[in-house]
Amino acid sequence: MFQELSEQEILRREKLEELRKLGIDPYPAAEFKVNVTAEDIKENYERDKLNYKDISIAGRIMSVRDMGKAAFALIQDSTERIQIYVRRDDICAGEDKTLYDVVWKKLIDLGDIIGVEGYVFTTKTGEISIHVTSFKLLSKSLKPLPVVKTDAEGNAFDEVSDPEFRYRQRYVDLIINPKVKKTFEQRSKIISSIRDFLNNNGALEVDTPVLQTIPGGAAARPFLTHHNALDIPLYLRIANELYLKRLIVGGFDWVYEFSRNFRNEGMDRTHNPEFTVLEFYVAYRDYFWMMNTTEKLLEKIALDLHGTAEIPVGDKLINFTPPFKRVTIYDAIKEHTGIDVSNMDETQLREVCKKLHLEIDNSMGKAKLIDTIFGEKCESNYIQPTFITDYPVEMSPLTKKHRDKQGLVERFELMINGKEIANAYSELNDPIDQRERFEEQVRLMERGDDEAMFIDYDFLRALEYGMPPTSGIGFGIDRLCMLLTNQPSIQDVLLFPQMRPEVQTVTSEELEK
Repeated sequence: MFQELSEQEILRREKLEELRKLGIDPYPAAEFKVNVTAEDIKENYERDKLNYKDISIAGRIMSVRDMGKAAFALIQDSTERIQIYVRRDDICAGEDKTLYDVVWKKLIDLGDIIGVEGYVFTTKTGEISIHVTSFKLLSKSLKPLPVVKTDAEGNAFDEVSDPEFRYRQRYVDLIINPKVKKTFEQRSKIISSIRDFLNNNGALEVDTPVLQTIPGGAAARPFLTHHNALDIPLYLRIANELYLKRLIVGGFDWVYEFSRNFRNEGMDRTHNPEFTVLEFYVAYRDYFWMMNTTEKLLEKIALDLHGTAEIPVGDKLINFTPPFKRVTIYDAIKEHTGIDVSNMDETQLREVCKKLHLEIDNSMGKAKLIDTIFGEKCESNYIQPTFITDYPVEMSPLTKKHRDKQGLVERFELMINGKEIANAYSELNDPIDQRERFEEQVRLMERGDDEAMFIDYDFLRALEYGMPPTSGIGFGIDRLCMLLTNQPSIQDVLLFPQMRPEVQTVTSEELEK
């Protein structure tokens, strides 16, 4: 983005040139041999001081306290912050004191990345520190960091909390807000925990297409693009379900994928147009087995991440200990609205929506009307993990009909803290029934429902070869990470959430200026 340089930025560029005049490369060759981390020093120095007599560490300067011929500074590496002690006579052993008097005191700034060598000691105040015997500038920072101050106990104040700044400049957010980095480390641990569970139970991780000729597997509005070489329209996937089920047809018994999906819909605290979903499909299993497996998986993740199944989320305590509560969708609606909608047709459901003051339109069929009632009046009540089960067939075009209950399907959604976290089925494997369900989706599309499903003829062909009884599930990984890291917004668990661009067109005349 083209903009005028600030006074600080101009000054730092002048320092850059001064460094070069002194023969110091402000961006030297990449290698600097590091043999220790700040975290390692802080955790282990007191137990084994002999191992820290000759250390080499690199990090970003976060603060400096000048004392004339010596200085204390805080540097931050990828693990922690640690204090360093720089003394004029130690880094300038001869007559030439330029490295300290000019480079360190005048040309080095907060935010610069340096490498230091020296030894670890404990100050008179008891702080583990590094006595620097030599230092090297590794990268000159041309933009000043926002200053975040901390008290003696390490509690931050004057934190940078503006979401616009934090999400747009995540790289700065990670530097100045250590808690943010921890959140993304926890996200990685969550995904690793899931992989361990699936791999140890015999599942196979696979990859399926992101660019698809038909946006199948979910009811959502897709992004459309064009492939020049084939001269065809392509869609960014809204789900990977139909491809994973093709693999079950092909003979795999348990497949999974962490899928990057894209939906051209609204954005809020729980929705981003680009998001991560885990889906897995298991042959010869049903949705009852999937509920039990889901309970085991979530308990394992909580234990791996926090060492306990009880997790604080906001002002609540969520307990992931099995078994989870199970409630049918019709019972949920009756409990929270007082209305039994189980035998209602579309016209009656419209009257219920009007009575409940819910916003609806003519494109909405029975499925969307029921979904609206549940979403607006029921969903937020389910704080502890709860399986909402046995949905109407109209709401679930890819789900097997219920073995005992007419007009329903074998489906559940997992609700936690008032939000859907997972969606699972006993999968529909009757190709004739599946074709009829797809055709009903086409009729909804003709009514104006832009989230209705397309007919995937190749998927129907795959089913005609025979798919074994199968259970499948999709987890919203971003929402799961929000829960398990106690974050209020999906943007807080996405390193680079979608935002309006700030890039402006720059003319050659402006560049010359």
